[in-house]
Amino acid sequence: MLSQLFSLFLHYNLKGILIMEENVKYPIGEQDFKKIREEGFLYVDKTRFIETVLRSGSRYYFLARPRRFGKSLFLSTLQYFFEGKRDLFKGLYIDLFDWDWKAYPVLRLDLNKERYAEPDKLEDVLDKIFRQWENKFDIIPVDSNFSQRFETIIEQAHIKTGKQVVVLVDEYDKPLVGNLSKEENFEYYRSQLAALYSNFKSSAEHLKLVFLTGVSRFSKLSVFSDLNNLNDISFDDKYADICGITIQESRDYCHAGIRSLAKKENMTFDEAFEELRRNYDGYKFAGDGSEIFNPWSLFNALEKEKMENFWNETGLPTIVAESLKRVNSDLQQTFDTYCTESELKGLDLLNPDPIALLYQTGYLTIKEYIRKLKRFRLGIPNNEVKEGLFKVLVPYYVKTKTNSANSIINDIVVNFILGEPEKSMKGLQVYFAGIDYALKIDNENNFHNAFFLLLDLIGLETKAESHTSEGRIDIEITTDDFIYIIELKYDHSAEKALQQIKENHYARKYQNDSRRLFEIGVEFSSKTRCIENWIID
Repeated sequence: MLSQLFSLFLHYNLKGILIMEENVKYPIGEQDFKKIREEGFLYVDKTRFIETVLRSGSRYYFLARPRRFGKSLFLSTLQYFFEGKRDLFKGLYIDLFDWDWKAYPVLRLDLNKERYAEPDKLEDVLDKIFRQWENKFDIIPVDSNFSQRFETIIEQAHIKTGKQVVVLVDEYDKPLVGNLSKEENFEYYRSQLAALYSNFKSSAEHLKLVFLTGVSRFSKLSVFSDLNNLNDISFDDKYADICGITIQESRDYCHAGIRSLAKKENMTFDEAFEELRRNYDGYKFAGDGSEIFNPWSLFNALEKEKMENFWNETGLPTIVAESLKRVNSDLQQTFDTYCTESELKGLDLLNPDPIALLYQTGYLTIKEYIRKLKRFRLGIPNNEVKEGLFKVLVPYYVKTKTNSANSIINDIVVNFILGEPEKSMKGLQVYFAGIDYALKIDNENNFHNAFFLLLDLIGLETKAESHTSEGRIDIEITTDDFIYIIELKYDHSAEKALQQIKENHYARKYQNDSRRLFEIGVEFSSKTRCIENWIID
């Protein structure tokens, strides 16, 4: 039905004015449902999930998603629905059903607007929000701590309106996420938030619905241990598409935008769409969920009519990088790994698991669910995320002291593309010779990580630890005309590395490929901390 409607490339705003899709206003950074609907911004209809929430019978919900995925917009949609603003939902899925559309008291606690660099910031935010609620419902403020004040507001809002209260908490974990590396601040915020959220259990009789969103589910925050009936929908197939934009939705709602982008980039529609998918699609949040576009990146690309890296760093990547380095992770395996749902859900902040951090911040996503093993296979979602992540990681593994690093990298790329591996290897040798000594590439794992990150980041089509019937290829590089199979050895000869390629028949998988193939054995010395030698066949 939607496909047929949007094939007309037309839509209406709330005032019934016909708008050509070419003039669509993309809601970049706009998270208020009312403003989006009244001012004619593009809205991808997610109101079917309101029905799912209402029919499920649960009272307490939690949803974890990376930032910039539309969690705030969904909470705003819930807010106006429970406030009975039916006019805003004209023509949307939820308007087809005969709900009572009663106005309930809604308390929306938005913790996303502050950085929380200092402990008193939370008090300032809560005091401002609580005053607004007290004025709205004519509640006399109580002279007590914020937890008791919150409890009084919930109770009095119920009594004064005669209807149970809806509480919506936007980015419940923002004060914690901003203080992961500051133990004292983190502990203060943890205790304050735990006390605040404990009201959801003690005030149950006054509550109709509680819906919390955030990036992470912190395993030791008591709000989750107190609420035994919390419905965590973060991995639920029914809610997999609640945030973000599916492939079908992108075609239904963004057809003309993709068409305009294709024209600007001198592509066909299908070519432009596939390029958008490679850059911004690929997220998946449940075993049977759809592939999801990051809406922030997709809308920016369509609005600006160019495909760039719009990934918005939030400060967490640095912590992720430090965590990966601390546990000496094999990056090649980290970016293609398996884990259980429970391993991804909880996050122990005293010793954060880098895989859980990468997943919860959006740098890894679900690629498939292996039911027999009851495990998810994780991988990097798309090119934009890979570029953003590797730019953060490279300084932890590869950092040159030379001023000509960019020139060296360009030469490495060009020579691989031109089929000049000898020149590329000389460039790699020069680059590694300039690595800052403080970074200490002092074991084989660190060398493999550094080599892999550098080649992948500079734009070459690179595969690491690729399996064959007789072993694992360290590095494969493919271009339009050439294939490179590279074996890396740490304190062992380049001859031994090349011999391993030959004996394990790594090139056999390409025997019917018309491209020229090079086999390269590489020796890295722990004494010189550099590429010592290589052999090319």
